[in-house]
Amino acid sequence: MSSSSPPTGRPDVEEPTVQYRCGLITGASSGIGAEFARQLAHSCRVLVLVARRSEALEELATELRQSNPDLTVRCLPADLTDDGQRQALVGRMHQASLVPDLVINNAGMGDYGEFASSEWPKVEAMLRLNVEALTALTHALLPGMISTGGGAILNVSSLASLLPIPDFAVYAATKAYVTSFSEALRLELKDYGLSVTALCPGPVHTGFGDVARRGENRPDEPFREWFYVDAPQVVAEALQGLALNRPRVFPGWKIAGAAVLLGLLPIAILRIAMGSRPRR
Repeated sequence: MSSSSPPTGRPDVEEPTVQYRCGLITGASSGIGAEFARQLAHSCRVLVLVARRSEALEELATELRQSNPDLTVRCLPADLTDDGQRQALVGRMHQASLVPDLVINNAGMGDYGEFASSEWPKVEAMLRLNVEALTALTHALLPGMISTGGGAILNVSSLASLLPIPDFAVYAATKAYVTSFSEALRLELKDYGLSVTALCPGPVHTGFGDVARRGENRPDEPFREWFYVDAPQVVAEALQGLALNRPRVFPGWKIAGAAVLLGLLPIAILRIAMGSRPRR
């Protein structure tokens, strides 16, 4: 990694001071993943974009190449809930000699509603994507990262990882795993020159809600509009935190304040708060 600090037109957040040889972004076709690609385009030599929707990936790749002529963009479509496709993705990267020194595990999904009435195929897909795929890809890519002298891993978790949330029970639990895994992995890898950061945003207006919603249920009902942080700010603060080697990033002052408060409250109080929260 080498120093670099080109402007991005976002004066409120300091620019990351690192440049990556090869960055991998999962869930890159839209939302936070696409925004990561846009903001990293000036500080990566190669970007590897992974998502299920190949057409959306190619459209984003065209946009990135036009605005960054020196950037190499590789689109590798894959359904990360499928073990065979994950292994094929890793194989294609090895064949192309793509060894990332930046891995952004962004792909994820949610399901809003009571667990008892959930559809198991959707819950199973969420577990496979949020937990299994993130862990498996990290495990597959770590040897190459270690052998080339380090790099960084950013795992997209959630403020929900700090809470037991009724109607978001499995989603919050998967994100609790991501945050805990990131913290432990950070300790394991520090001697290898690898940093690990957990990004823990609150609600963000992306396509996430459309997937999480069941019928008329709205996954943003537990939150108020003022609590939202837009995707460009989430990503800008995440990259700043990555450059500063922070273990966790809570983007937006309201989310950061909520995280501090949640860390101070005993579990008994959290149970009462979550139990009295309007749900329907």
